[in-house]
Amino acid sequence: MNKSIPVSCDSPQKQMPWLNVNDAINRMTSAVKKIQNTEVVTLRDALNRVLAKEVISNINVPPYANSAMDGYAFNAVDLPESGEATVTMIGKSFAGIPFAGEVKSGECIRIMTGAAMANGTDTVIMQEQVKVDGDAITIQSGHCKNENVRHIGEDIKDGDTVLNVGQQLTPAELGVLASLGVAKVTVFKKIRVAFFSTGDELRNVDETLEPGQIYDSNRYTLFGMLSNLGVELIDMGIIPDDRTAVEKAFIQASEQADAIMTSGGVSVGEADFVKETLDKLGKVDFWKIAMKPGKPLAFGFVNDAVFFGLPGNPVSVMATFYQFALPTLKTIMGHNIIKPTIIKIACKTDLRKAPGRTDFQRGIMRTNERGELVVESIGMQASHVLSGMSKANCFIILPQESGNVKAGTLVNVQPFRGLM
Repeated sequence: MNKSIPVSCDSPQKQMPWLNVNDAINRMTSAVKKIQNTEVVTLRDALNRVLAKEVISNINVPPYANSAMDGYAFNAVDLPESGEATVTMIGKSFAGIPFAGEVKSGECIRIMTGAAMANGTDTVIMQEQVKVDGDAITIQSGHCKNENVRHIGEDIKDGDTVLNVGQQLTPAELGVLASLGVAKVTVFKKIRVAFFSTGDELRNVDETLEPGQIYDSNRYTLFGMLSNLGVELIDMGIIPDDRTAVEKAFIQASEQADAIMTSGGVSVGEADFVKETLDKLGKVDFWKIAMKPGKPLAFGFVNDAVFFGLPGNPVSVMATFYQFALPTLKTIMGHNIIKPTIIKIACKTDLRKAPGRTDFQRGIMRTNERGELVVESIGMQASHVLSGMSKANCFIILPQESGNVKAGTLVNVQPFRGLM
Protein backbone atom coordinates (compact mmCIF):
# COMPACT_ATOMS: atom_id res chain seq x y z
CA MET A 1 0.00 0.00 0.00
CA ASN A 2 1.28 3.45 -0.88
CA LYS A 3 2.31 5.81 1.85
CA SER A 4 -0.52 7.96 3.19
CA ILE A 5 -0.49 11.68 2.41
CA PRO A 6 0.34 13.91 5.40
CA VAL A 7 -2.60 15.66 6.98
CA SER A 8 -2.49 19.43 6.66
CA CYS A 9 -2.02 21.55 9.79
CA ASP A 10 -5.45 23.13 9.46
CA SER A 11 -7.28 19.78 9.60
CA PRO A 12 -9.76 19.22 12.45
CA GLN A 13 -8.54 17.54 15.58
CA LYS A 14 -10.53 14.43 14.74
CA GLN A 15 -8.70 13.86 11.48
CA MET A 16 -9.83 11.74 8.57
CA PRO A 17 -7.01 9.61 7.16
CA TRP A 18 -5.82 10.75 3.72
CA LEU A 19 -5.95 8.00 1.10
CA ASN A 20 -4.82 8.05 -2.48
CA VAL A 21 -7.35 7.02 -5.13
CA ASN A 22 -6.00 3.54 -5.83
CA ASP A 23 -5.75 2.63 -2.15
CA ALA A 24 -9.35 3.72 -1.59
CA ILE A 25 -10.61 1.70 -4.56
CA ASN A 26 -8.70 -1.39 -3.39
CA ARG A 27 -10.00 -1.06 0.18
CA MET A 28 -13.59 -0.75 -0.97
CA THR A 29 -13.60 -3.53 -3.55
CA SER A 30 -11.77 -5.87 -1.15
CA ALA A 31 -14.28 -5.24 1.65
CA VAL A 32 -17.34 -6.50 -0.25
CA LYS A 33 -18.44 -9.91 -1.50
CA LYS A 34 -20.05 -10.97 -4.73
CA ILE A 35 -23.76 -11.60 -4.60
CA GLN A 36 -24.62 -15.30 -4.54
CA ASN A 37 -28.31 -15.23 -5.46
CA THR A 38 -29.12 -16.08 -9.06
CA GLU A 39 -32.15 -16.37 -11.30
CA VAL A 40 -33.01 -17.70 -14.75
CA VAL A 41 -34.26 -15.11 -17.24
CA THR A 42 -35.28 -15.11 -20.87
CA LEU A 43 -32.81 -13.88 -23.44
CA ARG A 44 -34.48 -10.50 -23.92
CA ASP A 45 -34.66 -9.94 -20.17
CA ALA A 46 -30.93 -10.74 -19.90
CA LEU A 47 -29.72 -7.53 -21.56
CA ASN A 48 -27.02 -5.86 -19.40
CA ARG A 49 -27.34 -8.53 -16.70
CA VAL A 50 -24.29 -10.33 -15.30
CA LEU A 51 -23.88 -14.00 -16.21
CA ALA A 52 -23.83 -16.36 -13.21
CA LYS A 53 -23.31 -19.67 -15.05
CA GLU A 54 -20.95 -20.24 -17.94
CA VAL A 55 -22.45 -21.00 -21.33
CA ILE A 56 -21.09 -24.04 -23.18
CA SER A 57 -22.12 -24.61 -26.77
CA ASN A 58 -23.77 -27.91 -27.71
CA ILE A 59 -23.69 -27.14 -31.44
CA ASN A 60 -21.28 -25.93 -34.09
CA VAL A 61 -21.72 -22.41 -35.43
CA PRO A 62 -22.16 -22.42 -38.33
CA PRO A 63 -23.72 -25.91 -38.18
CA TYR A 64 -22.93 -26.60 -41.85
CA ALA A 65 -20.47 -25.31 -44.43
CA ASN A 66 -22.01 -22.40 -46.33
CA SER A 67 -21.21 -19.73 -48.86
CA ALA A 68 -19.86 -16.32 -47.85
CA MET A 69 -20.84 -14.84 -51.24
CA ASP A 70 -23.42 -14.95 -53.99
CA GLY A 71 -21.74 -16.98 -56.74
CA TYR A 72 -21.03 -20.50 -57.91
CA ALA A 73 -19.86 -23.52 -55.91
CA PHE A 74 -17.23 -25.79 -57.46
CA ASN A 75 -14.91 -28.60 -56.61
CA ALA A 76 -11.35 -27.24 -56.42
CA VAL A 77 -10.12 -29.91 -58.83
CA ASP A 78 -11.82 -27.91 -61.61
CA LEU A 79 -9.96 -24.68 -60.85
CA PRO A 80 -7.57 -23.94 -63.75
CA GLU A 81 -3.90 -23.37 -62.93
CA SER A 82 -3.74 -21.02 -65.92
CA GLY A 83 -6.11 -19.75 -68.54
CA GLU A 84 -9.76 -20.64 -67.96
CA ALA A 85 -12.07 -23.64 -67.53
CA THR A 86 -15.75 -24.16 -68.22
CA VAL A 87 -18.10 -26.31 -66.11
CA THR A 88 -21.82 -27.02 -66.26
CA MET A 89 -24.31 -25.62 -63.75
CA ILE A 90 -26.62 -28.42 -62.57
CA GLY A 91 -28.69 -26.73 -59.88
CA LYS A 92 -29.04 -24.04 -57.22
CA SER A 93 -28.62 -23.73 -53.45
CA PHE A 94 -30.47 -21.00 -51.53
CA ALA A 95 -30.39 -20.16 -47.83
CA GLY A 96 -32.78 -22.63 -46.24
CA ILE A 97 -33.26 -24.55 -49.51
CA PRO A 98 -30.05 -26.55 -50.11
CA PHE A 99 -29.16 -28.44 -53.30
CA ALA A 100 -29.97 -32.08 -52.61
CA GLY A 101 -27.72 -33.81 -55.14
CA GLU A 102 -23.99 -34.32 -55.50
CA VAL A 103 -21.74 -32.15 -57.64
CA LYS A 104 -19.17 -34.05 -59.70
CA SER A 105 -16.03 -32.83 -61.42
CA GLY A 106 -16.95 -30.63 -64.36
CA GLU A 107 -20.11 -29.41 -62.61
CA CYS A 108 -21.11 -26.52 -60.36
CA ILE A 109 -24.19 -25.03 -58.71
CA ARG A 110 -25.50 -21.52 -58.36
CA ILE A 111 -25.24 -20.58 -54.65
CA MET A 112 -26.37 -17.64 -52.53
CA THR A 113 -24.83 -16.14 -49.39
CA GLY A 114 -25.52 -18.37 -46.37
CA ALA A 115 -26.68 -21.30 -48.47
CA ALA A 116 -25.32 -24.76 -47.67
CA MET A 117 -22.44 -26.10 -49.71
CA ALA A 118 -23.48 -29.08 -51.78
CA ASN A 119 -21.81 -32.49 -51.56
CA GLY A 120 -18.77 -32.44 -53.82
CA THR A 121 -18.15 -28.67 -53.57
CA ASP A 122 -15.50 -26.92 -51.52
CA THR A 123 -15.00 -23.55 -53.22
CA VAL A 124 -17.18 -20.57 -54.11
CA ILE A 125 -16.32 -18.01 -56.78
CA MET A 126 -18.13 -14.69 -56.74
CA GLN A 127 -20.70 -14.18 -59.48
CA GLU A 128 -18.81 -11.09 -60.69
CA GLN A 129 -15.74 -13.27 -61.40
CA VAL A 130 -17.30 -15.80 -63.80
CA LYS A 131 -18.67 -15.75 -67.34
CA VAL A 132 -22.18 -17.13 -67.71
CA ASP A 133 -23.56 -18.52 -70.96
CA GLY A 134 -26.75 -20.41 -70.10
CA ASP A 135 -25.60 -23.34 -67.98
CA ALA A 136 -21.97 -22.98 -69.06
CA ILE A 137 -19.94 -21.27 -66.35
CA THR A 138 -16.40 -20.18 -67.22
CA ILE A 139 -13.84 -19.42 -64.52
CA GLN A 140 -10.39 -17.87 -64.75
CA SER A 141 -7.21 -18.96 -62.99
CA GLY A 142 -6.08 -17.30 -59.77
CA HIS A 143 -8.62 -18.88 -57.42
CA CYS A 144 -7.89 -21.32 -54.58
CA LYS A 145 -9.55 -24.14 -52.68
CA ASN A 146 -11.95 -23.13 -49.84
CA GLU A 147 -12.33 -19.62 -51.24
CA ASN A 148 -15.45 -17.81 -49.89
CA VAL A 149 -16.56 -20.78 -47.75
CA ARG A 150 -17.63 -20.61 -44.11
CA HIS A 151 -16.70 -23.89 -42.48
CA ILE A 152 -18.53 -25.92 -39.82
CA GLY A 153 -17.72 -24.58 -36.33
CA GLU A 154 -15.62 -21.74 -37.74
CA ASP A 155 -17.20 -19.31 -35.23
CA ILE A 156 -18.03 -21.63 -32.31
CA LYS A 157 -17.33 -25.34 -31.91
CA ASP A 158 -19.48 -27.86 -30.09
CA GLY A 159 -18.19 -27.98 -26.50
CA ASP A 160 -16.61 -24.50 -26.51
CA THR A 161 -17.04 -22.30 -23.43
CA VAL A 162 -18.65 -19.31 -25.10
CA LEU A 163 -19.41 -16.94 -22.21
CA ASN A 164 -17.89 -16.87 -18.74
CA VAL A 165 -19.29 -16.12 -15.30
CA GLY A 166 -19.15 -12.40 -14.60
CA GLN A 167 -19.59 -11.34 -18.21
CA GLN A 168 -22.09 -8.57 -18.83
CA LEU A 169 -24.63 -9.49 -21.49
CA THR A 170 -24.55 -6.74 -24.08
CA PRO A 171 -26.39 -6.86 -27.44
CA ALA A 172 -23.45 -8.84 -28.93
CA GLU A 173 -23.74 -11.54 -26.24
CA LEU A 174 -27.50 -11.80 -26.80
CA GLY A 175 -26.81 -12.44 -30.48
CA VAL A 176 -24.21 -15.09 -29.67
CA LEU A 177 -26.63 -16.84 -27.32
CA ALA A 178 -29.37 -16.72 -29.93
CA SER A 179 -27.00 -18.28 -32.49
CA LEU A 180 -26.66 -21.22 -30.10
CA GLY A 181 -30.42 -21.59 -29.66
CA VAL A 182 -30.16 -20.56 -25.99
CA ALA A 183 -33.52 -19.20 -24.81
CA LYS A 184 -32.73 -18.66 -21.10
CA VAL A 185 -29.63 -17.91 -19.06
CA THR A 186 -28.66 -17.87 -15.39
CA VAL A 187 -27.74 -14.40 -14.13
CA PHE A 188 -26.99 -12.84 -10.77
CA LYS A 189 -30.01 -11.21 -9.18
CA LYS A 190 -30.10 -7.45 -9.29
CA ILE A 191 -28.85 -5.81 -6.13
CA ARG A 192 -30.97 -3.18 -4.40
CA VAL A 193 -29.57 0.27 -3.73
CA ALA A 194 -31.37 2.72 -1.45
CA PHE A 195 -30.42 6.38 -1.80
CA PHE A 196 -31.54 9.59 -0.19
CA SER A 197 -30.48 13.16 0.49
CA THR A 198 -30.39 14.89 3.86
CA GLY A 199 -30.81 18.59 4.57
CA ASP A 200 -33.49 21.12 5.51
CA GLU A 201 -32.35 23.36 2.64
CA LEU A 202 -33.21 20.79 -0.06
CA ARG A 203 -36.41 20.84 -2.09
CA ASN A 204 -37.86 18.58 -4.77
CA VAL A 205 -37.89 19.83 -8.35
CA ASP A 206 -41.64 20.49 -8.36
CA GLU A 207 -41.53 22.73 -5.28
CA THR A 208 -41.06 26.49 -5.02
CA LEU A 209 -37.80 27.66 -3.52
CA GLU A 210 -37.81 29.91 -0.47
CA PRO A 211 -34.77 32.00 0.57
CA GLY A 212 -31.85 29.76 1.56
CA GLN A 213 -33.22 26.71 -0.26
CA ILE A 214 -31.87 24.78 -3.26
CA TYR A 215 -33.15 22.00 -5.49
CA ASP A 216 -31.92 18.48 -4.77
CA SER A 217 -29.93 17.69 -7.94
CA ASN A 218 -27.72 14.96 -6.48
CA ARG A 219 -30.56 12.50 -6.11
CA TYR A 220 -31.25 12.77 -9.83
CA THR A 221 -27.65 12.23 -10.93
CA LEU A 222 -27.48 9.23 -8.57
CA PHE A 223 -30.75 7.95 -10.04
CA GLY A 224 -29.31 8.20 -13.54
CA MET A 225 -25.96 6.58 -12.75
CA LEU A 226 -27.53 3.77 -10.74
CA SER A 227 -30.17 3.17 -13.42
CA ASN A 228 -27.44 2.81 -16.06
CA LEU A 229 -25.73 0.29 -13.81
CA GLY A 230 -28.84 -1.89 -13.81
CA VAL A 231 -29.66 -2.13 -10.11
CA GLU A 232 -33.04 -2.01 -8.38
CA LEU A 233 -33.58 1.45 -6.96
CA ILE A 234 -35.18 2.55 -3.71
CA ASP A 235 -35.48 6.34 -3.78
CA MET A 236 -36.17 7.43 -0.21
CA GLY A 237 -36.39 11.13 -1.06
CA ILE A 238 -35.16 13.97 1.12
CA ILE A 239 -34.64 13.28 4.83
CA PRO A 240 -34.84 16.35 7.12
CA ASP A 241 -32.07 17.29 9.54
CA ASP A 242 -33.71 15.48 12.43
CA ARG A 243 -31.96 12.85 14.54
CA THR A 244 -34.96 10.51 14.66
CA ALA A 245 -35.74 10.87 10.95
CA VAL A 246 -32.13 10.22 9.92
CA GLU A 247 -31.85 7.14 12.14
CA LYS A 248 -35.17 5.80 10.88
CA ALA A 249 -34.06 6.29 7.26
CA PHE A 250 -30.83 4.37 7.78
CA ILE A 251 -32.60 1.50 9.56
CA GLN A 252 -35.26 1.29 6.86
CA ALA A 253 -32.66 1.41 4.07
CA SER A 254 -30.48 -1.29 5.66
CA GLU A 255 -33.48 -3.60 5.98
CA GLN A 256 -34.49 -3.23 2.32
CA ALA A 257 -31.27 -2.79 0.37
CA ASP A 258 -27.89 -4.36 -0.34
CA ALA A 259 -26.30 -0.91 -0.51
CA ILE A 260 -27.09 2.58 0.79
CA MET A 261 -25.91 5.77 -0.87
CA THR A 262 -26.14 9.35 0.38
CA SER A 263 -24.58 12.65 -0.66
CA GLY A 264 -23.29 15.31 1.71
CA GLY A 265 -22.91 15.20 5.47
CA VAL A 266 -19.60 13.32 5.53
CA SER A 267 -17.18 16.17 6.24
CA VAL A 268 -15.82 16.34 9.76
CA GLY A 269 -17.45 19.15 11.72
CA GLU A 270 -20.70 19.37 9.73
CA ALA A 271 -23.74 20.08 11.88
CA ASP A 272 -25.88 17.09 11.05
CA PHE A 273 -26.86 13.70 12.44
CA VAL A 274 -25.49 11.45 9.71
CA LYS A 275 -22.13 10.61 11.30
CA GLU A 276 -23.48 10.05 14.81
CA THR A 277 -26.22 7.81 13.39
CA LEU A 278 -23.66 5.81 11.43
CA ASP A 279 -21.48 5.47 14.53
CA LYS A 280 -24.52 4.12 16.36
CA LEU A 281 -25.87 1.76 13.68
CA GLY A 282 -22.89 0.65 11.64
CA LYS A 283 -19.19 0.32 11.06
CA VAL A 284 -18.22 3.21 8.80
CA ASP A 285 -14.87 4.89 8.10
CA PHE A 286 -14.60 8.54 7.16
CA TRP A 287 -11.81 9.33 4.74
CA LYS A 288 -10.22 12.21 2.95
CA ILE A 289 -9.37 11.09 -0.57
CA ALA A 290 -6.42 12.75 -2.27
CA MET A 291 -8.50 13.69 -5.30
CA LYS A 292 -10.16 16.69 -6.85
CA PRO A 293 -13.10 17.02 -7.04
CA GLY A 294 -14.09 14.89 -4.08
CA LYS A 295 -12.07 14.52 -0.89
CA PRO A 296 -14.62 13.66 1.87
CA LEU A 297 -15.92 10.11 1.58
CA ALA A 298 -17.51 7.63 3.98
CA PHE A 299 -17.56 3.89 3.43
CA GLY A 300 -18.56 0.89 5.51
CA PHE A 301 -21.59 -1.10 6.54
CA VAL A 302 -24.93 -0.37 8.16
CA ASN A 303 -26.09 -3.74 9.44
CA ASP A 304 -25.51 -5.93 6.35
CA ALA A 305 -25.84 -3.14 3.78
CA VAL A 306 -22.78 -1.52 2.21
CA PHE A 307 -22.76 2.23 2.79
CA PHE A 308 -21.39 4.95 0.52
CA GLY A 309 -21.38 8.49 1.86
CA LEU A 310 -20.48 10.70 -1.10
CA PRO A 311 -19.55 14.40 -0.93
CA GLY A 312 -22.22 17.06 -1.29
CA ASN A 313 -20.96 19.10 -4.25
CA PRO A 314 -22.69 17.83 -7.42
CA VAL A 315 -19.57 17.24 -9.53
CA SER A 316 -17.89 15.55 -6.56
CA VAL A 317 -20.87 13.21 -6.26
CA MET A 318 -20.46 12.07 -9.85
CA ALA A 319 -16.66 11.82 -9.71
CA THR A 320 -16.61 9.77 -6.50
CA PHE A 321 -19.48 7.59 -7.70
CA TYR A 322 -17.63 6.70 -10.89
CA GLN A 323 -14.25 6.15 -9.23
CA PHE A 324 -15.29 4.35 -6.01
CA ALA A 325 -18.96 3.39 -5.76
CA LEU A 326 -19.17 2.05 -9.30
CA PRO A 327 -16.30 -0.50 -9.13
CA THR A 328 -17.43 -1.56 -5.65
CA LEU A 329 -21.03 -2.10 -6.77
CA LYS A 330 -19.79 -3.97 -9.86
CA THR A 331 -17.78 -6.25 -7.56
CA ILE A 332 -20.92 -7.01 -5.56
CA MET A 333 -22.90 -7.58 -8.77
CA GLY A 334 -20.41 -10.21 -9.96
CA HIS A 335 -18.78 -8.35 -12.85
CA ASN A 336 -15.43 -9.78 -13.90
CA ILE A 337 -14.32 -6.40 -15.30
CA ILE A 338 -14.64 -3.47 -12.90
CA LYS A 339 -11.94 -1.07 -14.11
CA PRO A 340 -12.92 1.53 -16.71
CA THR A 341 -11.02 2.16 -19.92
CA ILE A 342 -8.19 4.71 -19.78
CA ILE A 343 -6.41 5.93 -22.91
CA LYS A 344 -3.56 8.37 -23.56
CA ILE A 345 -4.47 11.35 -25.73
CA ALA A 346 -2.82 14.67 -26.54
CA CYS A 347 -4.41 17.56 -24.68
CA LYS A 348 -5.09 20.69 -26.76
CA THR A 349 -5.30 23.10 -23.83
CA ASP A 350 -3.14 24.09 -20.89
CA LEU A 351 -4.37 22.59 -17.61
CA ARG A 352 -3.89 24.12 -14.16
CA LYS A 353 -3.11 21.78 -11.29
CA ALA A 354 -1.27 21.81 -7.96
CA PRO A 355 0.62 18.66 -6.87
CA GLY A 356 -0.82 16.61 -4.00
CA ARG A 357 -4.11 15.21 -5.29
CA THR A 358 -5.23 13.16 -8.30
CA ASP A 359 -7.29 15.52 -10.43
CA PHE A 360 -10.29 14.40 -12.45
CA GLN A 361 -10.81 17.35 -14.76
CA ARG A 362 -13.76 17.40 -17.09
CA GLY A 363 -12.85 17.29 -20.77
CA ILE A 364 -14.21 16.96 -24.28
CA MET A 365 -12.66 14.18 -26.35
CA ARG A 366 -13.07 14.41 -30.12
CA THR A 367 -11.45 13.59 -33.44
CA ASN A 368 -9.50 16.43 -35.04
CA GLU A 369 -9.23 17.28 -38.76
CA ARG A 370 -6.39 14.72 -39.15
CA GLY A 371 -8.50 11.93 -37.70
CA GLU A 372 -6.58 11.91 -34.40
CA LEU A 373 -8.18 11.73 -30.97
CA VAL A 374 -7.56 14.86 -28.92
CA VAL A 375 -8.96 16.18 -25.66
CA GLU A 376 -9.47 19.66 -24.26
CA SER A 377 -10.71 21.14 -21.00
CA ILE A 378 -14.30 22.31 -20.71
CA GLY A 379 -13.03 25.38 -18.85
CA MET A 380 -14.15 26.03 -15.26
CA GLN A 381 -13.46 22.97 -13.10
CA ALA A 382 -15.16 23.98 -9.83
CA SER A 383 -16.94 21.12 -8.07
CA HIS A 384 -20.28 22.97 -7.91
CA VAL A 385 -20.45 23.56 -11.69
CA LEU A 386 -22.63 20.60 -12.67
CA SER A 387 -23.25 21.96 -16.18
CA GLY A 388 -19.62 21.11 -16.93
CA MET A 389 -20.40 17.41 -16.54
CA SER A 390 -23.11 17.80 -19.14
CA LYS A 391 -20.69 19.42 -21.61
CA ALA A 392 -17.92 16.90 -20.96
CA ASN A 393 -17.63 13.35 -22.29
CA CYS A 394 -14.59 12.27 -20.30
CA PHE A 395 -12.36 12.78 -17.28
CA ILE A 396 -8.82 14.02 -17.85
CA ILE A 397 -6.93 12.23 -15.05
CA LEU A 398 -3.87 14.10 -13.82
CA PRO A 399 -1.64 12.12 -11.41
CA GLN A 400 -1.26 13.07 -7.77
CA GLU A 401 2.29 14.34 -8.23
CA SER A 402 1.54 16.30 -11.41
CA GLY A 403 1.61 20.07 -11.64
CA ASN A 404 0.41 22.27 -14.48
CA VAL A 405 0.10 20.61 -17.89
CA LYS A 406 1.13 22.29 -21.15
CA ALA A 407 -0.93 21.97 -24.32
CA GLY A 408 0.29 19.07 -26.47
CA THR A 409 1.08 16.83 -23.48
CA LEU A 410 -0.22 13.24 -23.51
CA VAL A 411 -2.73 12.78 -20.68
CA ASN A 412 -4.77 9.89 -19.32
CA VAL A 413 -8.40 10.09 -20.41
CA GLN A 414 -11.32 8.10 -18.99
CA PRO A 415 -14.32 8.26 -21.36
CA PHE A 416 -17.69 8.53 -19.61
CA ARG A 417 -19.13 5.99 -22.04
CA GLY A 418 -16.60 3.42 -20.87
CA LEU A 419 -17.47 3.81 -17.18
CA MET A 420 -20.77 1.89 -17.04
